[in-house]
Amino acid sequence: MKAYFISGLGADRRAFYKIQLPPGYQPIYLDWITPFPNESFSEYAQRFSELIQKDEEFILIGLSFGGMLAIEIVNIISPKKLIIISSLSNYKELPWYFKLAGKLRLHKIIVPGIYKQATILNRFMGAGNKEMKAIVYSYVNNIDPKFIRWSLNIIVSWPHTERLLNLIHIHGSHDHLLPNRYVKADYVVQNGGHLMVMNKAEEVNKILEQILTDN
Repeated sequence: MKAYFISGLGADRRAFYKIQLPPGYQPIYLDWITPFPNESFSEYAQRFSELIQKDEEFILIGLSFGGMLAIEIVNIISPKKLIIISSLSNYKELPWYFKLAGKLRLHKIIVPGIYKQATILNRFMGAGNKEMKAIVYSYVNNIDPKFIRWSLNIIVSWPHTERLLNLIHIHGSHDHLLPNRYVKADYVVQNGGHLMVMNKAEEVNKILEQILTDN
């Protein structure tokens, strides 16, 4: 069965380089597409869903902002399983300070410049070793500021307010970007940060094996 992976904001398939699925699953890594000006999240999800083969069963795994996109895609096509990692199951789980920043429209003024500060990103994402930091620096150097603005506007104004019934949420206890106390995760990785798919991959892989071998 195909397992489609969607990475986080500004990230790519390298975020999942340590993730291993149990036998019987074929990982497919979906790359972000460029949003149209003023494109809504639902419209974007509709276009993005065209990357998924719809005539066979599949599972969907989304990391961070990719988890939010995966949730939007479920409104269009139905995976056998939906798994989000280091993400939000609905807008209610977004920390209050992000909601406030959205209401004050601060993200339209200062965020792209801050996002480009890799040292700040490393702190919030929990990038520990040199290899992980190098990947984060690469993300920072290559991301389009217009994509940052579009994405952050989507995040702070996401209209999805209820958790999907079939959703499975994996989160880190030490996620500084999206603190665990604000979400209702099904599985919590102790001492896991926002990028625990890299530095806590063994624990994440065990959880994924449990989820995917449980019929």
